[in-house]
Amino acid sequence: MKEAELRETEDRLQAAAAPLASLADPTPGSELGAIRVPDGEAVFELSDVGVWYGNKHAISGINMQIPVRKVTALIGPSGCGKSTLLRCLNRMNDLIPGARIEGEINYHGTDIYAKKVDPVEVRRRIGMVFQKPNPFPKSIRDNVTFGAKVNRIKGTPDEIAERALRQAALWEEVKNDLSKSGLALSGGQQQRLCIARALAVQPDVILMDEPCSALDPIATLKIEDLIRELTKEYTIIIVTHNMQQAARVSDNTAFLLAQEHGVNGQLIEYGPTNELFTNPRDKRTEDYITGRFG
Repeated sequence: MKEAELRETEDRLQAAAAPLASLADPTPGSELGAIRVPDGEAVFELSDVGVWYGNKHAISGINMQIPVRKVTALIGPSGCGKSTLLRCLNRMNDLIPGARIEGEINYHGTDIYAKKVDPVEVRRRIGMVFQKPNPFPKSIRDNVTFGAKVNRIKGTPDEIAERALRQAALWEEVKNDLSKSGLALSGGQQQRLCIARALAVQPDVILMDEPCSALDPIATLKIEDLIRELTKEYTIIIVTHNMQQAARVSDNTAFLLAQEHGVNGQLIEYGPTNELFTNPRDKRTEDYITGRFG
């Protein structure tokens, strides 16, 4: 499947559902080579994760733990599988024809690909913000409360809208225009509206696929400040091509790279962002972050 087709598919996806239940405590892993296990409780534990799109092996052999209430950045050149890996974490790849997942992804100890787990429930707990802002052709209020209404989140529409818009640092800018179309907002405001929409259903994790790539520097800075603020309550995993952004906002960084003579992406190095950027353990990581390729 072509990248443009994947993006088009993503723009149609909307995540909503009820929470997962009976989640066990995660079990810490161990350090192996260039894969440094983050400190603290893990929200995700990935074991030998791979993805196929038909006959194309997109990523393979991904083993990593993602800590709770931290920002984890996924970096690497185009085509290395960053977005594919991100979509694995809330089963968005299920919605792409021909996609097939290998390995195991545990969310607080529960295998999210187990038969007993409803993928819609997964997407309620693990929200998604896409690269291109995609507000509904509805009012600002209705954009925020749409998913909350479907999921029967407690509170009146005005209460839910205000709470989520405040969390997304957008309330002061739109509080007098809640009946205005979400499509009338600026690009940066639209992206924060989409973040508010994700927050309104009270998720545990927020996935962000290059959320600032279509924004100007000022709007980008607001989103980055918001990301850091949100980690007080949420776990955030972000795909970015911007090395400076990864260094600014993330606590841990994973570097992915497609095989030099194949088609599948692999995890090359993973660890605390400051260590990965200042003292990478793999020369390919150093070459990428210093701009020698990619």
